[in-house]
Amino acid sequence: MIITTTPTIQGREIQEYLGVISGEAIMGSNVVRDFLAGITDIIGGRSGAYESKLAEGREIALKEMADKARAMGADAVVGVDLDFETLRDGMMMCIATGTAVKVR
Repeated sequence: MIITTTPTIQGREIQEYLGVISGEAIMGSNVVRDFLAGITDIIGGRSGAYESKLAEGREIALKEMADKARAMGADAVVGVDLDFETLRDGMMMCIATGTAVKVR
């Protein structure tokens, strides 16, 4: 499965557009992570706890999107966009959207 943010795939021709697909991940944070991130905010630096949670959400959303594309008979997903949002109560959301296509 080819997944790309570009609208085309170099060296491949898109034969058929199968439709817009998405994958979502909503991840909860916890009190310990929030506390450690607060300390990082005070003293400076990067918050590894939140970065790993964002990476996990991104991987889940991309995998879910790819699984949906395979189920539609797609070979690739083009025009992929990742969106990250924070929800109330410390929840984080990642949505991956793209267009499922068949390529030659």
